[in-house]
Amino acid sequence: MRARHLLRLAGVTAAVAAAGVTVAPRWLFAGVSPAEQAHRDAVAVHIGSTTVSVGELEDRIAAVPHFQLRAFGDSADAIRRKFFDQIILPEVLYSLAAEKAHLRDQLPTANKVQRILGTADTRMVTQGLRASSSIGMDEVRAYFEVNRSKYDTPQRIYIYRILCATRKAAEEVLDLAKREKTLETFSRLAHDLSIDKATNMRGGNLGAVSPDGTSSEAGLVVDPAVVKAASTVKDGDIVPEPVVEKTGPDSTGFAVVWRRGTVPANHRTPEDAAAQIRESIWKEEAERATRKHLEELRAAHVTELNESLLNGIDITSVEGDVVTRRRPGEVPPLGHGHAIPTQPKN
Repeated sequence: MRARHLLRLAGVTAAVAAAGVTVAPRWLFAGVSPAEQAHRDAVAVHIGSTTVSVGELEDRIAAVPHFQLRAFGDSADAIRRKFFDQIILPEVLYSLAAEKAHLRDQLPTANKVQRILGTADTRMVTQGLRASSSIGMDEVRAYFEVNRSKYDTPQRIYIYRILCATRKAAEEVLDLAKREKTLETFSRLAHDLSIDKATNMRGGNLGAVSPDGTSSEAGLVVDPAVVKAASTVKDGDIVPEPVVEKTGPDSTGFAVVWRRGTVPANHRTPEDAAAQIRESIWKEEAERATRKHLEELRAAHVTELNESLLNGIDITSVEGDVVTRRRPGEVPPLGHGHAIPTQPKN
């Protein structure tokens, strides 16, 4: 089936596509048991005349570099669902819609299959939207008030921090960080020693932090004492002493704080930001129209979704890297450094 062939060819992301990653060839699974092969061949979803097997989904997930796979969620269930909903399903639905509209006949080449078809179909959806230039100042001002923090912000400081349970531990970490003041060293120390498990996996990066502790990282709030301490040193300097940081209503920790840079204060009026705001309003309208279009396509074409098979795709977490399980003969996920088996000779 043509759409199924598209699914096999399409890249997961631009980076994966550039690497030329495709579904693993069947000869790699020669050692798989009949029961396991039956599991791989089981159909997880019917989309129009297209079927997607468990094996295809597993191979696609296994082909994603770890740092990209982690962006789909923090749990196996979240990754499975988001990967299917945001990658696999739109690929097939856009292919079906584009073929129905004869968009393929307008394409100069068949090599860029999914990216071009998805873009062409999305362009059809957004053609009926109003032009951003037609958005009036009253709407611009209303958007500005709701999103003022995007356009009228105080100076913010980029902060990296390692949180320790005791002052002694913090002093030891501080000594190590000062001895070799590199991002690689600090990130490794944060990964290994920080007791803040919400930030240690990203090397202690707290983002750009306002004086009140609001961070550019979604959902992250920093003790203002850390920001105050960072403001006493220059960009690139580590605060010379551990900073007492409130970690709960009745608890404290000791932070090793590195000021990495500064984001200048940004004070703009609705008139100053009008062009940017109009573009933002248009993009939000385009995203809503695209989501609505995908929902309509899904309702029209997804005839069966086997949740039990989808949830049965195994994903585990090892040293912070979320990867699929490996069966005999399966291509290891990218980044593990294992050689890919060569095709056996007859």
